[in-house]
Amino acid sequence: MTRSIWRMAAVWLTLVPWFVSAAMARKTTKPDSDQNRAAYIARVQQQANPTPPATTMGSLWFPSGALSEISTDYKARSVGDTVTLVVAETTTAQSTGDVNSQRTFQTASAITALPGKLKTGGVNPLFGANSATTLKGQGETSAGSNMTATLAGRVIAVLPNGNMIVEAERHVVINSQHETMLVRGVLRPGDIGPNNAAPSTALANLEIELKGKGIVSDSIRSPNPVMRALLWVLGF
Repeated sequence: MTRSIWRMAAVWLTLVPWFVSAAMARKTTKPDSDQNRAAYIARVQQQANPTPPATTMGSLWFPSGALSEISTDYKARSVGDTVTLVVAETTTAQSTGDVNSQRTFQTASAITALPGKLKTGGVNPLFGANSATTLKGQGETSAGSNMTATLAGRVIAVLPNGNMIVEAERHVVINSQHETMLVRGVLRPGDIGPNNAAPSTALANLEIELKGKGIVSDSIRSPNPVMRALLWVLGF
């Protein structure tokens, strides 16, 4: 008994410094609001529009500028321009099946006469068989998903044919729950509306990612392998 107590004390003395160091490291590495703001500004500046080329005569016009095409309106068309993406995705799938089959088999064999006027009563019926099979089945499967969101993104690249690769990302933190949504796809300039918005149904090679991390995700995620093994052994 004394040996067990000393063993448990040794384990606790080994684990307590580790927990204390982990807590201190987490506390010291947690960024404050100023660091978050500076990191956000640096990240946005990396995605900013490229610097326009300098002109020799100080002209306001340059090939990739907003005044290069007088007939165009104020909509996204160059790298770094913002565009509003309206996500409205609804997926519904349903499949039904019905099977109804029936089969009946019956056969009989008998000897009606034998040579020498022998009686056939002892050998009749010679063979008889009956078989009946019935199959009836019914199945139905259905699945559906619905996602609705509106978020602003940027043009991250322009293809040689004029189509734009757009990307929008949004981070939301509510009560220790982190939600991240990412939308990416290929957009034609003609699919952008007068309000500089485009629906997600107009995006080719559409990629939508929605993931969360926090108290809600921790509650609904599956247990780790150790807990699953314990639940399988204990049975409750």
